Amino acid sequence: MQPNVMLRRIAYWVYGLLAYGAFLVTILYAIGFGGNFWQAFGWEGSGWRSMDVGPKAPIEEAIAVDGALLCLFALQHSVMARVGFKRWWTRFVPPALERSTFVLAASLCLALLFWQWRPLGSTLWQASPGISSLVLIGVSLVGWTIVVLSTFMIDHFELFGLRQVASAFRDRPHPGIGFATPAFYKAVRHPIYLGFMIAFWATPVMTVGHLFFAGATSAYILIAIQLEERDLVARYGDAYRAYRRRVGMLLPFPHRGPAAQASRPQSSKPTV
Repeated sequence: MQPNVMLRRIAYWVYGLLAYGAFLVTILYAIGFGGNFWQAFGWEGSGWRSMDVGPKAPIEEAIAVDGALLCLFALQHSVMARVGFKRWWTRFVPPALERSTFVLAASLCLALLFWQWRPLGSTLWQASPGISSLVLIGVSLVGWTIVVLSTFMIDHFELFGLRQVASAFRDRPHPGIGFATPAFYKAVRHPIYLGFMIAFWATPVMTVGHLFFAGATSAYILIAIQLEERDLVARYGDAYRAYRRRVGMLLPFPHRGPAAQASRPQSSKPTV
């Protein structure tokens, strides 16, 4: 094997690991950010921003800045996930690095959001200290748990680009993932998005800023699902159409009917 070929393979692997590391840091920070947990741990300072703790700004400025940060993440996430963009993008980026690059870009957008987020002050409602607050915190953590578990149910390492760079490192073709409905995916089509919505809405302290964040991200999720399902139908055809008829989008209310039962797919695995 030529040295430059081996160096390229190593570079792919290192790049994938760095992108995955950035994802781990930002997702862990996101849990503390959304739940205002850093301050609960007694961690203060400019490095520990939370939904309701950060640089103060007039309400007009805060809405404009926060809205722009959310729009930047939404645009990055939706545009880079589309098939047409991937087809164009992989003319410049090696296909093995496409997913890792997506993950790294999403992590950088989130890091920027955490850094520049402007809290929107007043409290709309607050649960009483004690059991009520603990239950809501617990529900939020259940949402995050659903997110993490759902990624492993489809293929965590494929989803975040490690499997692709590992295949490139071994100089083996990457087969991709099939279409199956494991565990949570038998109950709802998008358990990852459901987990995010639970995590964002379950809070013992609902401020204007938290409501703005939860409302905006929920609206984006509903739009993103439509874009994603369009791609899934294009990729998997009747198998995904049957799955969509049979299983609810975000709530476990299946659409049972003769047509859905007759066209039940043998296996299906949604991608996100």
